[in-house]
Amino acid sequence: MIAAKEALVLLLAGGVGSRLNILVQNRAKPAVPFGGIYRIIDFSMSNVVNSGLKKVGVLTQYKPLSLMSHLGAGEAWDLTGRTRGVKILPPRTGSKDSDWYKGTADAIRRNIDFIGSNPTDEVVILSGDHIYHMDFDAMIEYHRSKKADVTVAMMVVPKSQIHQFGAGITDNRNRIVEWEEKPKVPRTNLASMGIYVFDRRYLLDSLARDKSDVDFGMHILPHAIAHDNTFAYPFYGYWRDVGTIQAYWEANMDIIRKESGISPEKWRIRTNVEAEGRAADRPPARFGAGAQVQTSLISAGCTVQGTVINSVLSPGVVVEKGAVVRNSILFSDCVVRKKAIIDLAIFDKQVQVGEGVQIGVGCDHAAPNRQHPKHLYTGITLVGKGVDVPAGVKVGRNCVIDSYCRRESFSQNTIGTGETLAKDGEIS
Repeated sequence: MIAAKEALVLLLAGGVGSRLNILVQNRAKPAVPFGGIYRIIDFSMSNVVNSGLKKVGVLTQYKPLSLMSHLGAGEAWDLTGRTRGVKILPPRTGSKDSDWYKGTADAIRRNIDFIGSNPTDEVVILSGDHIYHMDFDAMIEYHRSKKADVTVAMMVVPKSQIHQFGAGITDNRNRIVEWEEKPKVPRTNLASMGIYVFDRRYLLDSLARDKSDVDFGMHILPHAIAHDNTFAYPFYGYWRDVGTIQAYWEANMDIIRKESGISPEKWRIRTNVEAEGRAADRPPARFGAGAQVQTSLISAGCTVQGTVINSVLSPGVVVEKGAVVRNSILFSDCVVRKKAIIDLAIFDKQVQVGEGVQIGVGCDHAAPNRQHPKHLYTGITLVGKGVDVPAGVKVGRNCVIDSYCRRESFSQNTIGTGETLAKDGEIS
């Protein structure tokens, strides 16, 4: 029997994550910054290394450059050496959309040679876009104890949310006896976390059985449940799919909320500080005599002269005297000038906000964004990378300011609630 720590990990990191809107305009969803100094993928990668697993294949696809730069050769996670490593696995075919992975199972199928070159008893399949803390070694041991062909990590979620997940009905031994993929009328509150342990031989046979089976939740798991030994591995810790703007904002806020259950430091989450806005080279954060900071995360290299409340600031953010940042997430090297007020917003990197600017004007329960009503409906305004907002501009709730909008893009001093400003200055 091969030791659990020799199991092969395949990490799915190619998703578009379109519901994150402009945050994924130039990067894959797992590469989106999170919690000040991290990226979303850091949680899965750290769980892997903290579980003692040594070999990881990362399946990339959509706009992978920043993700690949962040992962490097795996040094930040101590995954370099003769017996350990991170292998980037890009799509194997052409550049057309039709050549891209058609689903999660199709992505694994197209990398069967990587599985073949790393023989192990088990293959662990993960998603790179969840925030959680988990011991995969314990899950592998559970899988073995059940003599399972497939083990699915599952947790209880409110029935009102079950339509977002694959759902399993289990017997008294935790064997999954029925499966519903994103049910509209749920019969269970047990949701799949998108984390699987497969017997290696069983996985290869399943992928070879029918090439039209392109997705685990839709195809592979229902067949396994109907014909073979498929078990649920119960999980009780913190786990969040940050696939929507609201969920992403909530998870960031959880870091600064007491008793939320999330603690990157206690979880020993690692990141590539050399590639993450060069956080390793930043000086300590500086606070002016009149600075006021409440319930916030302030990263290295920040300079705060104004007020920061219930917010997460990445390295290098500047908040000048008289400026106020509330309930917001600011990525690296953003600058908020004097007397500006930022309320319930997410800024991508290198945003500059002029003196007296107001972002987040109006009531929280404002009209949703016109172009993206399913993305922005809770009052959060998004400001894209490299935006330069001129002095005195007012921006409402549920707005989108497209990446690289310069001062000349702001032909009007007011961007109304629910509106989107394009780089050419067009408001819709």
